[in-house]
Amino acid sequence: MVAAMRETPERSAVIYARVSSRKQVKEGGGIESQATRCRAYAASRGYEVVAMFTDDMTGQNARRPGMDAMLSFLKQHKTNPHVVLIDDISRLARGLKAHIELRDELARAGGILESPSVVFGDDSDSQFLENVLASSAQHFAQKNREQTINRMKARLMNGYYVNARPPLGYKYIKGHGKELVRDEPMASIVQEALEGLASGRFGSQGEVRQFLESQPEFPRNGKGEVTHERANQLLTQPVYAGMIEAPAWGISMRKAQHQGLISWETFQKVQERLADGGRVQNRADLHEDFILRGAVDCGDCDKPLTACWSKGKNKHYPYYLCFNKECDSYRKSIARDALEEEFEELLAELQPSRNLFRVASKMFRDLWDHMALSNRERQTRLKADLSRMESDMTRLVDKMLDTDNQIVIEQIEKRMTALESEKLLLSEKIEKLGAPVRGFDEMFEHALTFLANPYNIWKNGTFTDRRNVLKLAFAERLKYSRDEGLRTPQTSMPFKVLGGFWDGEKEMARPGRFELPTF
Repeated sequence: MVAAMRETPERSAVIYARVSSRKQVKEGGGIESQATRCRAYAASRGYEVVAMFTDDMTGQNARRPGMDAMLSFLKQHKTNPHVVLIDDISRLARGLKAHIELRDELARAGGILESPSVVFGDDSDSQFLENVLASSAQHFAQKNREQTINRMKARLMNGYYVNARPPLGYKYIKGHGKELVRDEPMASIVQEALEGLASGRFGSQGEVRQFLESQPEFPRNGKGEVTHERANQLLTQPVYAGMIEAPAWGISMRKAQHQGLISWETFQKVQERLADGGRVQNRADLHEDFILRGAVDCGDCDKPLTACWSKGKNKHYPYYLCFNKECDSYRKSIARDALEEEFEELLAELQPSRNLFRVASKMFRDLWDHMALSNRERQTRLKADLSRMESDMTRLVDKMLDTDNQIVIEQIEKRMTALESEKLLLSEKIEKLGAPVRGFDEMFEHALTFLANPYNIWKNGTFTDRRNVLKLAFAERLKYSRDEGLRTPQTSMPFKVLGGFWDGEKEMARPGRFELPTF
């Protein structure tokens, strides 16, 4: 075969080069080095290289557009068979079956396979050697994959994140291999989103998505949007709580080596809120034109009021209205300005007096100090609970070893997983019951500012701040009647407690009896 080719020295040739890992690019096995060897081989044989086709399979896309293009090119020039040059047999395929299939397909397209590393022939000895080399390439690829997976499993078991790309909010640094560290400002954005949903600042996943869209640094899709899927992925990854797991590899949840952006307790609250949903409904059409949409119910039917702009003779007018066809107030407009002005008057009444607020602040500080003193006793109780939990887990392991019943084993594994999660939560609580990370003033600064004057935040805050006032100041949606106006709302617990101090006219009891004096 080689001798026949030497008789036709002006034969046309094409080069096919492929990389399957970034390591090949860095260590000299890349596209250019393959092409250099093939061109040198073509020059020594007197071939004219007329085209070059490449495939980069370093990412997740396993398709071969370069191979497809080369086969199409060969078929178009089938009357003039081309030599197909590859640097090594492993560049064609990493498996015996795939190699044979591609070999046959190249032959049908008119390609003649050659390489600087191996002689391809039609005799039995050449084909045997070719198959051995292809099988060896397959074995090498499989062995390399096994070793890579084993190394990844070992790092996971030791608490290290192993994905090629770090999660949003983190970056890799060189330490014990690649280690995750905070990546600002993304880390703070992700932390604020997670803590916001856990605390109730954001009422739903949809509001988290809106918050993420308001951050210029947060990545978007091709349409410039943050999708619900992206937001959900962000909210459900335990890696942000400093934990790691790989159920597909049998690696249960465990504490990771990197620092979490949030606590495990906060992460659990996020999952609970995702399962339960929010109180103030998030809508796709929420905007500043109708800030109370979704937060006020019709007083006649208890259905949420909707809102719209109505076209008048000279301009458009904003209205809230009930859209329940069975309601007496169906499509009867409520002027937006009238409703929102009445709401602001109601909100202004929630502001406590300065003296009362000073007393409440002192009470909060005393409670903070009292809780700090009781932490040692709570730590002792939690450590006892943790010890009992570890004993329960040991007994479950013993039961699992003593049984052959697959159903029983599966139930024990489920219970073990639940206990492991509870154990992580207890361990975190014990650790956090030491000295507080932040002092009273820092912890309660924003909360006390809100309690002191929610009306000021409403008037001067952003759209998100005003929506948060609705969720934090009131325990449920407001009720509005066209005849009576806004009904007495159910305020949230802090305002109920403060309200207990200032409702009605109160004064200190005088010494002596309460009844009127008698002769």
